[in-house]
Amino acid sequence: MKASEIIDLLRDNGNEQRAANCAWFFKAGKGGYGEGDVFLGVTVPQTRKIARLFRNASLEERERLLNSKYHEARLLALISLAEAFRKGNEHTRQSIFQLYLRNTGKVNNWDLVDTSAPHIAGAWLWDKDKLPLYSLANSESLWDRRISIIATQSFIKRNHFEDALNISDILLHDREDLIHKAVGWMLREVGNKDRVVEESFLKPRYTKMPRTMLRYAIEKFEPEIRKAYMQGYA
Repeated sequence: MKASEIIDLLRDNGNEQRAANCAWFFKAGKGGYGEGDVFLGVTVPQTRKIARLFRNASLEERERLLNSKYHEARLLALISLAEAFRKGNEHTRQSIFQLYLRNTGKVNNWDLVDTSAPHIAGAWLWDKDKLPLYSLANSESLWDRRISIIATQSFIKRNHFEDALNISDILLHDREDLIHKAVGWMLREVGNKDRVVEESFLKPRYTKMPRTMLRYAIEKFEPEIRKAYMQGYA
């Protein structure tokens, strides 16, 4: 199917009230982090079901869909790209990664980042130079920065923590709450694998970290230890 046909299907499955709710939830109003985004009101399960019809689309059609103004169309494109990456050969994976990297401006809300960054950027860069992630971490774009840290989830699952910690350091004083949450989440993931490594990172930094970042990072710690961190005597 072509991107235009997929958009027609998404429209057919849309719901105006749900679209309004999504616009509120994803802060698409003036001044919000998702300002200007357009929703059709399609549920994620519906989007994933429709994505199965797009599994044989060319990369050109997937890129067209990724450039849609509709949030659900971009989500579907990323779901489709992640699946194609998983099943593809080395050449296909490289092409998908390059497509992703040149279109990060369209990966412009937290659900879009979280659906795609570990499964495309992280998966491709696992055994390669991680420089693209460091470039994204230093970007002016909130979403580029979120991609940089969420992509490291792929490394953390393989017990490689260095890049997650390095990028967390770069983003430690970021101005955006969505970055605080993302960094805290990845630090928690590190701790799930190796508590000692996480606490070695936290100990010299936790008093300077944004509170949201710290709360996310220590969410699974024992109550008394969480209290000690939050009150500054860990």
